[in-house]
Amino acid sequence: MPAIDQARKLKSAFGDAVSEPLEFRGEITLVIADPQRVAEICGFARRELGFDYLVDLCSVDLEGEVPRFFVVYELYSYAHRCHLRLKTGLPEEAPELPTVTPLWATANWHEREVYDLMGIRFRGHPDLRRILMWEGYPHHPLRKEFPLAGKPTEVPEVAFTQAAPQEGGPFVTQSGGPDATAREPRANVREEP
Repeated sequence: MPAIDQARKLKSAFGDAVSEPLEFRGEITLVIADPQRVAEICGFARRELGFDYLVDLCSVDLEGEVPRFFVVYELYSYAHRCHLRLKTGLPEEAPELPTVTPLWATANWHEREVYDLMGIRFRGHPDLRRILMWEGYPHHPLRKEFPLAGKPTEVPEVAFTQAAPQEGGPFVTQSGGPDATAREPRANVREEP
């Protein structure tokens, strides 16, 4: 069964709680209006529609927009051989969602990564702690306000105490310059006269 048919079943079951299916380049996306219903809607997709594989769970920071954050669930059904994307928006202040770890065990590490790097909490998660950064690290490095050149830490003997440059990293768009900070795209925004 094609993903669009599966998306229509989900829309039919939840009405205004999800958007009309959006299709772009053969990919189907549904936007969940109430982020607190994510686990319920994902549960329906798993049990009733056969989306038995959580391919990915990630987050997006749209700093300056409302809602600021989106959490995106990429689902796959082996039975129907199709993908479906679910996403929901979260406010800037205290972003939190219910966990989907009871539905897909792989959500455990995905949710920990989103918590660690973006600061979005998952209520009911069995072990919500940092997965890449060390405990006590005061920042969330994938948020847009975090500089690409990094920030110094005040935690001696735990990790680096100086900002770690992203020499030649994927987001450095200009070559040359004295250091990574000067090459950071946001540092090169020119004011209009």
